[in-house]
Amino acid sequence: MKKFILSLLAIALISVAYSQEVKLEELSEVVVEAVNYKYLNTTDNKVAAVPVKMLERKAAAYDVTTKDYYQDNYDYYSVSFVIPDGKLVAVYDPDGKILRTIEKFKDIQLPDAVSKALLDRFPNWEIVSDVYRVRYEDRKGAIKNYKIKLQNGDKTMKVMMSEEGEFL
Repeated sequence: MKKFILSLLAIALISVAYSQEVKLEELSEVVVEAVNYKYLNTTDNKVAAVPVKMLERKAAAYDVTTKDYYQDNYDYYSVSFVIPDGKLVAVYDPDGKILRTIEKFKDIQLPDAVSKALLDRFPNWEIVSDVYRVRYEDRKGAIKNYKIKLQNGDKTMKVMMSEEGEFL
């Protein structure tokens, strides 16, 4: 009886091993293009807040050529991306490349360089609100700055800063 069960088990294992046939198929060539790599390289910032990174990546990955409203004869397409923390308006060419953007984010986390510069220059002042703005143009690159409203008692002041913590 043992021999019978062992032989059935051996036959079952061998039949499973031989039942799989490997078929070789040649696949067509795939070309991967990073259309908006220049935009991402210019605007991507390791110290940027999460909502900023998320919206910029969403705009870079957006493919205008697959949408119902796409037509070859338009010179550009303007697309708005909106979240509660901010807004990004991107202008795409007919190939889906980002030509320019305008980005505005309110009350996001400030980078360490900006916070440290504010603390050094205005030690007794409190940040009331901040606005992060990015202007990207394909030929010129990106301009990033912070507009910050400070308060000290009944006094208020607005300052503009670069992302490196330099006062403008």
